[in-house]
Amino acid sequence: MSAQAKLVQPMQFAPATLERFAREVAKYPADQKQSAVMACLAIVQQEQGWVSAEAELGVAQYLGMPAVAVREVTTFYNMYNQRPVGKFKLNVCTNLPCQLRGGQAAAEHLAQRLGIEIGGTTPDGLVTLQECECLGACADAPVMLVNDRQMCSFMSNDRLDALLADLEAAAKQGVK
Repeated sequence: MSAQAKLVQPMQFAPATLERFAREVAKYPADQKQSAVMACLAIVQQEQGWVSAEAELGVAQYLGMPAVAVREVTTFYNMYNQRPVGKFKLNVCTNLPCQLRGGQAAAEHLAQRLGIEIGGTTPDGLVTLQECECLGACADAPVMLVNDRQMCSFMSNDRLDALLADLEAAAKQGVK
C-alpha cells in the first residue's frame, strides 16, 4: 500500500438502515443472505445519493461477503453511483440502436444546454449527465432514464428542452 493510500473503514449504518437491510435479507434462505447485496446497495444509494467505498465495505460486512464481491456489483451496474451526483441524474442510452436514432446527439444536446461535459454535473449540483448502456427500449430511441426510475422515450431536442424545464421547476418546488 502506498503512503498516499487512504485506509477505508466500513460505514456504520443507522438502525433504520439496518432494519431495511434485514427486511431484504429475510427474503432469502439464511445461508444465501448475500443475495440481498443489490437491494442493500440500492438502500444505501436511496439514503445517501451514492455508494461510497465505506458503504461498500459496510454492506460487505453486514452480509458476510468479501468486499471485492460487493465492489464488483457496484461497478458492474450503472444504476449505482460511485461518486456524488446531482439532484437529477440523466442517463442517456448511447448504445448502437439508440445511437443510430440520435442517442449520442441527444446526450450532446443536453451537455450543451447544461454547459457541462457528458459525465459531469452542473455547478449548482442540480443535474448529472451520463451515458448508459441499453435500457431495453430500442424501438423508442433515443431513450433516457431520470434518477434511475423514470424512462423517457423519443427524446427529440424539444422534448429534452421540456424535460430540463420540468426538472428546473421541480427543483424550485423542492421536488425530488
